[in-house]
Amino acid sequence: MERASGNFALKAHLEDLNNMRKIIADITRSIRTLANSDEYRQSVRLLKTVPGISTLTAMILLTELYNLSRFRNLDKLCSYVGLIPDTNSSGETEEKTGITKRRNAQLRNILIESAWVAVRKDPALIMTFNTLCKKMPKNNAIVRIARKLLNRIRHVLKNQQEYVSAVVQ
Repeated sequence: MERASGNFALKAHLEDLNNMRKIIADITRSIRTLANSDEYRQSVRLLKTVPGISTLTAMILLTELYNLSRFRNLDKLCSYVGLIPDTNSSGETEEKTGITKRRNAQLRNILIESAWVAVRKDPALIMTFNTLCKKMPKNNAIVRIARKLLNRIRHVLKNQQEYVSAVVQ
């Protein structure tokens, strides 16, 4: 840097970066420890069999959803997560305007990110995604894949069974 103020600012930013890295490492260690506890170990192991789900994603799902039995069906769960269409209705007219703004932001974000990974690994999801992309933009298609992925996650947790990738012939 040409000036002392620039060197000072750079040094302060690098110090902040190192502190943030340390905090992230500590939190990651704590999450892994929690994931290995008796309360979460089995569920995390099962969820990690689903494509696109890592330990961190599994822990976010488990802690945010808490208990799947509180959702009567998949539609209620999707509504909680925010993977349903938003509608504007007036009188007899009803207009769909994309996905709802009412959501659990953490869950919707991680499910959509996980869906991007899942469409590269699961043959049935790849086929569904490619079919949907012929009808709509990829960002809209991935929301539908995220909904399918949530259904599969729900099945894994509800039945306590490992995920089995579908085979497409």
